Amino acid sequence: MVSSYSSSSSTITSKFLGLLLLLSLQLDILLGSALHLKNITSFRPNREIQKLRKVEAYLKRINKPSIKTINSPDGDVIECVLSHLQPAFDHPQLQGQKPVNLPDRPSRGNETKDEEHFNQLWSESGESCPIGSIPMRRTTQSDVLRAKSVRRFGRRLRKPIRRDSSGGGHEHAVVFVNGEQYYGAKASINVWAPRVTDAYEFSLSQIWLISGSFGHDLNTIEAGWQVSPELYGDNYPRFFTYWTTDAYQATGCYNLLCSGFVQTNNKIAIGAAISPRSSYKGRQFDIGLMIWKDPKHGHWWLELGNGLLVGYWPVFLFSHLRSHASMVQFGGEVVNSRSSGAHTGTQMGSGHFADEGFEKAAYFRNLQVVDWDNNLLPLNNIHVLADHPACYDIRQGKNNVWGTYFYYGGPGRNPRCP
Repeated sequence: MVSSYSSSSSTITSKFLGLLLLLSLQLDILLGSALHLKNITSFRPNREIQKLRKVEAYLKRINKPSIKTINSPDGDVIECVLSHLQPAFDHPQLQGQKPVNLPDRPSRGNETKDEEHFNQLWSESGESCPIGSIPMRRTTQSDVLRAKSVRRFGRRLRKPIRRDSSGGGHEHAVVFVNGEQYYGAKASINVWAPRVTDAYEFSLSQIWLISGSFGHDLNTIEAGWQVSPELYGDNYPRFFTYWTTDAYQATGCYNLLCSGFVQTNNKIAIGAAISPRSSYKGRQFDIGLMIWKDPKHGHWWLELGNGLLVGYWPVFLFSHLRSHASMVQFGGEVVNSRSSGAHTGTQMGSGHFADEGFEKAAYFRNLQVVDWDNNLLPLNNIHVLADHPACYDIRQGKNNVWGTYFYYGGPGRNPRCP
């Protein structure tokens, strides 16, 4: 009887000890999980806080004190900033200086002067910035956080540079000239609102002035219109500028998002939406753009329409472009990220192919270049290039009304462009 009781007691004790051991292990697991969770939650907020601090520091640097604020119908906030406080004058070589005197404009050829009046949404109410100030689109925290990194905000993604302009997921339909020394370029660019199907893609139409070896020393000056959901948070076509001296690696930026371009105009907001836009089988609207090197000071100036000076890129920003450009390009560019595993449906131009013609396809007209003697001249030895003509194509022509012109663009993904 005693022996039976001892055996039963031993069994109960063994089970009790086993239960305690199991509870102890589960407690260790729970404590370990809690500690791990604490480490994660304490780490992530720290990283987020550091990122937000970087964003705030950037915004403080780029958003200058304003003397007037204008709210645009599209949600933009336009700040009127005193000219000498704009970001360009943060540059060590510009600190304490003022914008230079007006340049000598190129002698004009026989181009037509019938561009539509350039307008932007923010100014449609009749608001403007006082003389002595410039309109700057306020950069917001959400703008910067949309970028893949704070450091790359306002800059194009790095891409391989090839002499034919293609590569790195960037696709083009362009007319270009090379083989001579170019001191500027001019064209009237048809404005549309192409559909961009991925948040990190863009569609643009612009003029490029290019110099360098097409390696890491590539210099470019660029201006035109673009649709970029990542940069602006919407699908409006916006007037923009860009520059780089190292093939988009570390120098340069869009618009006024770094020290570089010096704006002199109080009526144009670089980066603001263009209005009106062209419509399919409807009215067509152009912006006239000219970029040229001022013979007096050597700076590269930007003009809108017939005589509206926007500002200039100081010549010291560049290496090869200190003297002249070796190539000029006109046309469209899109980013094809293939995020869905197929070719992007992001449109170029109007989203229609070149052979559809006027009121349907987008165009450039009155293409010209500036020579060493500051004269506007027609293009010679023209090259026409479409990286993927089944996706976006181009057709160039010439007549007495439009001078040298071309139609270009396309829908992107389609049965011939999978």
